[in-house]
Amino acid sequence: MNLSDMQKKRMDVPALHRKTVKKYTAPDHYLLDELLSEEHRMIRDSVRAWVDEKVMPIIEDCAQRNICPTHLIPEMGTLGIFGPALPTEYGCGGLDQIAYGVIMQEVERCDSGLRSMASVQGSLVMYPIYKYGSEAQRKKYLPKLASGEYMGCFGLTEADYGSNPGGMLTNYKDMGDHYLLNGSKMWISNSPFADIAVVWAKNEEGRIHGLIVERGMEGFTTPEIHGKWSLRASATGELVFDNVKVPKENLLPNVSGLKGPLGCLDSARYGIAWGAIGAAMACYDSAVQYSKERLQFDKPIGSFQLIQKKLAEMLTEITKAQLLTFRLGQLKNEDRATTAQISMAKRNNVEMALNIAREARQIHGGMGITDEYPMMRHMANLESVITYEGTHDIHLLILGMDITGIQAFK
Repeated sequence: MNLSDMQKKRMDVPALHRKTVKKYTAPDHYLLDELLSEEHRMIRDSVRAWVDEKVMPIIEDCAQRNICPTHLIPEMGTLGIFGPALPTEYGCGGLDQIAYGVIMQEVERCDSGLRSMASVQGSLVMYPIYKYGSEAQRKKYLPKLASGEYMGCFGLTEADYGSNPGGMLTNYKDMGDHYLLNGSKMWISNSPFADIAVVWAKNEEGRIHGLIVERGMEGFTTPEIHGKWSLRASATGELVFDNVKVPKENLLPNVSGLKGPLGCLDSARYGIAWGAIGAAMACYDSAVQYSKERLQFDKPIGSFQLIQKKLAEMLTEITKAQLLTFRLGQLKNEDRATTAQISMAKRNNVEMALNIAREARQIHGGMGITDEYPMMRHMANLESVITYEGTHDIHLLILGMDITGIQAFK
């Protein structure tokens, strides 16, 4: 491909207002840093420094104006944020799963939409190409996706099929020298600017397969969804396929059935479990700072018992989530993490982060609803995170099935 119009558009830096951001102190009550390797800490700290310098000063303006900061994509590629746990031979980081986790934590400490952009790229586009694709597909796409030269999106959810992806209507037919793809996908992060889409569709026998659809293929459009109250610093849209001719070499050859997309979702959910902790940390840190500075009745509000209770409970929940995800990362490194274990972490940590955002907003009082502080933005974002990649209740049922051996979905 030549440099696409979408790639050129991403280079146009919007005039964004920069604000001064207070110094961040990461909570680590159980000294988990001691369990991280020197490499983990170095990677985490480099992403943290970049987020603090380049993204934190503009993120509130991006959210207010519903602008996705796509001009940061090349820097994200240089930092190794896209697909960091995939092999170096494809231009990726070759890191372990804990390194991936701490990267997602730092990115979502800034904003869930920014982490969504990164985890869609790594877990839902690069991962299936690596895991299920041909060697030719890996060599063609992965290096450019890792650098951010290409951006991707993942097409599974449809307007009428979210928690029941097996009911999808998107389909393709074998036309001899190509496939003919028809249908649509909904609520797709990155779709408005993506260069490629990994799309899941049914063949003529009703079997689900993945196809790589490239921008510019006739009949393929990506209308943007407007009017969001959540993930406003992220671009969300549809994927529409109207008799799209997809070359046969773009079919992912090494998987069929729902285990393909569900395997991708396990990878994404794992990243969310780490990322949500970052959002909670940001809200907690802001609440601690504010409680020491805000005076009422001639003393800091942090001196009052009810405020200390809130802060102590926040720190306890963050610490529990940190321990949960660290152990999950160890299991992922050993290729022993189960879908149910990942569901537990995703569900617990997002709920935890959402509760902390709400409590932190209360500590800030009226100031907590302004963009001087991050809580309302995180709260609104997490309302999406608690729904996507498996809803809050669906993850309960995944755990319930693991406990009882009985599927409650049908």
